[in-house]
Amino acid sequence: MRVLRAGDTALLVETGDLAAAHRLNAALREAAWPGVVDVVPGEQTVLVVADPAADLDRLAARLPDLPVPADAEGGAEPVEIPVLYDGEDLDEVARLTGLSRDEVVRRHASAAYTVAYLGFSPGFGYLTGLDPALHVARRESPRTAVPAGSVAIAGPYAAVYPSRSPGGWRLLGRSRAPLWDVTREPPSLLRPGTRVRFVPEEPS
Repeated sequence: MRVLRAGDTALLVETGDLAAAHRLNAALREAAWPGVVDVVPGEQTVLVVADPAADLDRLAARLPDLPVPADAEGGAEPVEIPVLYDGEDLDEVARLTGLSRDEVVRRHASAAYTVAYLGFSPGFGYLTGLDPALHVARRESPRTAVPAGSVAIAGPYAAVYPSRSPGGWRLLGRSRAPLWDVTREPPSLLRPGTRVRFVPEEPS
């Protein structure tokens, strides 16, 4: 663990790997230390945002001794996201990877995913665990509007668009799962460390 100052009111903790970042994030939220106003996990980092009156040196000294859980999700079952695999880019992904359309679907649905971090838009989770055979580049020309619920891949990540937005990821299918709901607590279905499994659906 490496702790760095990040401006006047924050510390950036470099954990070295994704699982450690998730465990530290869970531990800090559980500890609810006075003076800590927000915790923002990244793929291998955790940003600890403090109250301007907090003593950052004291906070930094406490971090290495903070007990962290063995499992950030406490053994919770994966979130299952149903997918109808009829995406606009499915055939192109098959061509780029040299796989059949059915094999692309099989590999995507059989992988075990973990939410690395949230970003881009509210509820948008960057999912690690994508089969390396499906690592393809983003589209050269992004779409101006990707429908909410679109299941997509880009590089080493998989994701589900929680709302209609521009985007350049390759679309494999669509889901009815509500990724972002302001009437729900918390609004986001996903959070860093959440395990995810995609479940193929048959067309109705």
